[in-house]
Amino acid sequence: MAGGKTEGDRKFVVALARGLEVLRAFRPSDGMLGNKEIAERTGLPRPTVTRITYTLCQLGYLARIARFDKYSLAPSAITIGYAALAGFGLRRVARPFMEDVARDLSAPVALGVIDRSAVLYVDIARGTAAFTIQLEIGSRLPLLTTAMGRALLAATPPAERAAILEPLRASHGTDWPAIEAELEAAYASCARDGYTSVTAAWRSDIHSVAVPLVAHDGSGVYAFNCGGPPHQFTADFMRDRVAPAMLGMKARIEAALDGGFE
Repeated sequence: MAGGKTEGDRKFVVALARGLEVLRAFRPSDGMLGNKEIAERTGLPRPTVTRITYTLCQLGYLARIARFDKYSLAPSAITIGYAALAGFGLRRVARPFMEDVARDLSAPVALGVIDRSAVLYVDIARGTAAFTIQLEIGSRLPLLTTAMGRALLAATPPAERAAILEPLRASHGTDWPAIEAELEAAYASCARDGYTSVTAAWRSDIHSVAVPLVAHDGSGVYAFNCGGPPHQFTADFMRDRVAPAMLGMKARIEAALDGGFE
């Protein structure tokens, strides 16, 4: 749920926020969720969740599967998601350039944004990759241990970045100094080289490179990543092939954005 920044805000509609939290509880890999599971994911009391899921069913945003006494996202909720993606201008512009790099490197290229304390995939181009990772649009990845997460943090204004990291700092306790040192190294890499790379920090079978992109129109901070298995994504391959390809892709996307688009 929304934190202290909304406390005392008379314009903030708590009931609406709780309803959206329930919808956010559903992940791409989920088929159905029960009230108990939703309550655990959102931190909301189960009686509150029960009332919200009933209301969302009445409005067509959830569908109740009576046999299992669970819920799935219904067409109204799915339509909102597709409408949001359809209106996401950067995604439309970036897609063909992402496809080009994915084919050239035989590895998937993804576009993501920060979503609270995680990375949210908003697009992915798979190209001709033989290696496939089971991530889809809407997947959420760790912010601290992925190349994309670190690139996004590097491009986020310091004050905003501090606010994003504060709850993570508190939850990691004595591990935080080591994590912070890795983040600082990633920020320095992005400032110096324009990209950051990660080897087996998130998953032992994935090495990846990420580049941040700050939209010139002020619409947000984004990042692109490209990753693969260690035997393909060696240190030399990431430095000599992947990083230049990703930086070139970013430059072409920025040029296309600056030229305007429909």
